[in-house]
Amino acid sequence: MTLSIADRGWVLQTGRFVLDDTAEALVANHELRASYLGESGQS
Repeated sequence: MTLSIADRGWVLQTGRFVLDDTAEALVANHELRASYLGESGQS
């Protein structure tokens, strides 16, 4: 996953930034994972 080598990440939706944070925080964001990666958010 790209975020494993990144310091920060940004999420774009329809050409606009909707979220930016540290890579660690983005990976831990269950809402982001469910919306953009298709994960159920349950571990």
